[in-house]
Amino acid sequence: MTLELFNTLSGRVEPLTPSDGNTLRMYACGPTVYDFGHIGNFRTFIHVDVLRRTLKLAGVHVRHVMNITDVDDKIIRNAALTGQSLNAYTHKFEKAFFEDMDALGVEHPEVLPRATEHIPEMVALIEQLRARDIAYQAEDGSWYFRIERFPDYGKLSKKDFDGIEDGARIDVDAEKDHARDFALWKAVKTAADGTREHAWETSLGPGRPGWHIECSAMATRFLGENFDLHAGGEDLMFPHHENEIAQSESASGKLFARHWMHVRFLLVEGRKMSKSEGNFFTLRDLLLKGFRASAIRFLLMSVPYRHQLNFTWDGLTESTNAVDRLRTFAARMNGSFPEGENPELATLTAKASADYTAALMNDLNTAEARAAIFDLVRAANSAADAGKLFAGNAREILDVLALFDQVFAVLEDRDADITRTALEWAEREGRMNEASAELIATLALTDEAIDTLVAERTQAKRTRNFARADAIRNDLLAQGILIEDSKEGVRWKRK
Repeated sequence: MTLELFNTLSGRVEPLTPSDGNTLRMYACGPTVYDFGHIGNFRTFIHVDVLRRTLKLAGVHVRHVMNITDVDDKIIRNAALTGQSLNAYTHKFEKAFFEDMDALGVEHPEVLPRATEHIPEMVALIEQLRARDIAYQAEDGSWYFRIERFPDYGKLSKKDFDGIEDGARIDVDAEKDHARDFALWKAVKTAADGTREHAWETSLGPGRPGWHIECSAMATRFLGENFDLHAGGEDLMFPHHENEIAQSESASGKLFARHWMHVRFLLVEGRKMSKSEGNFFTLRDLLLKGFRASAIRFLLMSVPYRHQLNFTWDGLTESTNAVDRLRTFAARMNGSFPEGENPELATLTAKASADYTAALMNDLNTAEARAAIFDLVRAANSAADAGKLFAGNAREILDVLALFDQVFAVLEDRDADITRTALEWAEREGRMNEASAELIATLALTDEAIDTLVAERTQAKRTRNFARADAIRNDLLAQGILIEDSKEGVRWKRK
């Protein structure tokens, strides 16, 4: 199996294979740890997770590098305002980021370099550009990249740079030779009271790295001057990724990354997400409203990465129901069935497996992959209801579900524990809201306690003590626990 993936650089869907025939080397832009991650950030990280999981499903070894940007203007400013060191300030948000990634089932990359730990590599890269007269120093001591020395500038974003677009993120500084030149190294600044901001003493002079040089230096440090894939959100295509290409290829003379993957923006209820619109949500905001981490993951990956996702409350409810349906179906397939096999259902199962895999290999089409599995769920449930599903079918279907979960990762129910952790955090940080009390009540019962009550209800029904059975059911329902009686036995789930 070979994954075919759209390449932003070429504008075509192309095979994605390791250039060395062994391990696919990929770099993905990571978080800037000055605040908690929002759902737009996590849509990108989840689709990169889908990519790495699909590659592994195809038997490809992956070396995935993701940076942690722990120094920039906001971090320096906020750390100073709170009287903390950079490390102390960013540690809180870096820790929260990985807690959120774990809650969403996102696998950790193989390498996680922090920007502050790779200043020498950044300085060395700028020195290479300096030696080629591609980097120059302004009067204030900052260093800039001469864009006119890189004729291919714009080849990734396909922008026309005859005029600068309104609103484009460029470095505005009168010290530059040309408006589009971008900062490689920012000279240290001293406040009116004589306080000097955090800086590193280097051969370039005291200062800190520019945003773009960080990724170039860390990518080449761990993947080499030329590697297989670079990924990130579409908002990073210009100027960040364009500038990475310019400075990296100017220094090495080699193609920086041969394949580029960009994940589209997220809308919330049809509008761009922003704090001013009141539709800006972190993962923790949603967990504290009572939504499940599994449903959030399922929704964020439901629309393929090259298409814009409209994040809606109805969509989140639908994803919650979809995950419940899949888990209920998996539990049913783990039940007891007569030995044998239904050939027609076996054929449908094989087709679902093939269609699922083909959809992922076709530019990570998560929508079609999901549809293939739900087609199988409908067919198998119908067969089971008609008494035409056998043990052989159930085993084959469970194999397909395991294949599905290697990428989608929603069948294991960790939601209650994740929400408990979020509530504990909110209580420590003073962030409890109106929904928190209801959540606490719903989660008060442990899974083990619920299993005990369900078993007691089953025994009460056997002894025809229906009053006790109904009382247990109603008591659990009042605490947000739904009980479902079926041919395969009793199942329960939290609302």
